[in-house]
Amino acid sequence: MRRQSTEPTWSAPRHTAIIMDGNGRWAQARGIPRSFGHRRGAKAVERVVRAAPDLGIEVLTLYAFSSDNWQRPRREVRSLMKLLEDFLRQETERCVEHGVRLTVIGRRDRLKPSIVEAIEAAEATTVGGDRLHLRLAVDYSSRASIASAAGSPLLDSSDPECFALRLNQAIHSALPAPDVDLVIRTGGEKRLSDFLLWESAYAELLFIDTLWPDFGAEDLRNAVADFSQRQRRFGAVLSPDQAAQQADLPVGAALDDDRRAVGS
Repeated sequence: MRRQSTEPTWSAPRHTAIIMDGNGRWAQARGIPRSFGHRRGAKAVERVVRAAPDLGIEVLTLYAFSSDNWQRPRREVRSLMKLLEDFLRQETERCVEHGVRLTVIGRRDRLKPSIVEAIEAAEATTVGGDRLHLRLAVDYSSRASIASAAGSPLLDSSDPECFALRLNQAIHSALPAPDVDLVIRTGGEKRLSDFLLWESAYAELLFIDTLWPDFGAEDLRNAVADFSQRQRRFGAVLSPDQAAQQADLPVGAALDDDRRAVGS
């Protein structure tokens, strides 16, 4: 029997970034410690990593721990760091099996040596993955990384590519990633929280109420479908042909939509 294609039938967000919010509230609603919510959130990570390639996503960046998260209670920070280290050590082989390249962006000087070792081992072991590039943002601050790149003495301020290179160096990103196409935030909040501000300049934003531990493959699929219905203009005005191509509509239908918009 011929295998059914899993290729998406829409315009997919090549680089999707997710702010994984709601672990603590998920646990509190059930009367259990917040750490249990973070553990369930790790299961959601596994689900979206498995689903992403079949939806046309090539790069997936997950906000695992912000630089501001150091302000949380010490016990919770210790729990999060242990969860991160366990995830890196346990999921590396699975990443290799499924063609996932794993890298970590953000500061490393404040992480325990054992975590840095786990990061370096995971990055080296999964370097051959070509189905999905999974990036975990750990001790990450977009504003801090932009400031660091802008303050580099080697920066050529007239060259955007030079700045992008310095920005990658500031976040320990050995493998450049394309600009973000879609930012998803779970948990009902509507803010970016210092996440990929430079890279998301023209990203589509999607805020959903689902708490991260409940987020699954179908939620990701719905988010990608929502993205495929949006018209991305990047400051320009789309021709009917371009609008039809983005929306996967006949050219005449896109022209009708454009005329209605003008008359409204």
